[in-house]
Amino acid sequence: MITLIGVGHVFAISDQVKNLIRTKRPQVVCIELDPARFKALKSKVSTKNVPLQYRLLSYFQTRMAGKFGTEAGDEMLAAASAAAEVGAKVALIDVDAGAVLAMLWKKMSFKEKLQLLGGAFTGLVVSKETVERELERYENNEEQYMEALGDGFPVLKTILIDDRNKHMAEKISALTTEYTEILAVVGDGHVPGIAQQLAEKQVETIRLRELRKLPTESPPSAEYSSSFWYSDQ
Repeated sequence: MITLIGVGHVFAISDQVKNLIRTKRPQVVCIELDPARFKALKSKVSTKNVPLQYRLLSYFQTRMAGKFGTEAGDEMLAAASAAAEVGAKVALIDVDAGAVLAMLWKKMSFKEKLQLLGGAFTGLVVSKETVERELERYENNEEQYMEALGDGFPVLKTILIDDRNKHMAEKISALTTEYTEILAVVGDGHVPGIAQQLAEKQVETIRLRELRKLPTESPPSAEYSSSFWYSDQ
């Protein structure tokens, strides 16, 4: 069984993610990170030396996460922590962020770059209420939402969404040759695409809307292993 958990990087959902892993006790927990980003999250490394577009996204996520009472990326660290508790392997399944951003910037048209930077600067002053409304609009008709994204930002959608969906699905699929119980924590927008790529497998999805409604209390549990190791394969 493959379980796909859809998360949002600015929401306070770490407890829910942990509880799902403690309850399901998978053999492998896949995380939508590459080794460099995982290391940066754990050590709280500054993003001063990375490209402007990445700094803007990071600043927006950090600022908005604060409004929701959490820190950006906490749900990913929570997933790794819970994996250690249940003795599961952690697999880092995402593409290298630096390479993706370099390719994105190289292939985007000048118009698309301007639109992206304009949206990024606008996002710096967006409110918590606006994020909730936008999320609701996406959840009510995600297919139409993604089509609109593709119309406005065709290169961005291909590189940041479609190509990464395929890459992460391939990583998960490769793990099924060795493991039977796999849980993956990925951005909610990636869930439909990854699930489609894994159509021949047995896949369960838990979307962000459902996740946010789950209780935050820890379930009754047995003793957990304290071991922790990860692979980027």
